[in-house]
Amino acid sequence: MILTIDQVEKILDKLAESFPAVLFEELNGGVNLLEETVEDEEFPPGEMYILGEFCDDLLGRYINLYYGSFAALARRENWTEAIWREELRITLAHELTHHMESRSGLHALEDRDAEELEAFRQEYKQD
Repeated sequence: MILTIDQVEKILDKLAESFPAVLFEELNGGVNLLEETVEDEEFPPGEMYILGEFCDDLLGRYINLYYGSFAALARRENWTEAIWREELRITLAHELTHHMESRSGLHALEDRDAEELEAFRQEYKQD
């Protein structure tokens, strides 16, 4: 099932409301749902998608979620609406954790992400 970007926006708004407000403090750019499909360039096309990212730059602190990346996975894996909701919730929680760690000067999740990505790269090379 492929949800429209408007449907995903509504789900994302409800999900964001379910998180404690304190997690959004200093997230001055908010949570943005962008139309783009973002692929990891180190993998062949269609193999690895970036679902979201926490950004801390000259524009401020914000989270971008990529509708096109979610839709590509949904198409490939035949997602139900329940799976869409769960993947959005997991990704938002993940990016909010990056935000909170950044505010605290920590980077444990960033380190774990790098380790997992390297493991994916190694596994992909073996196939």
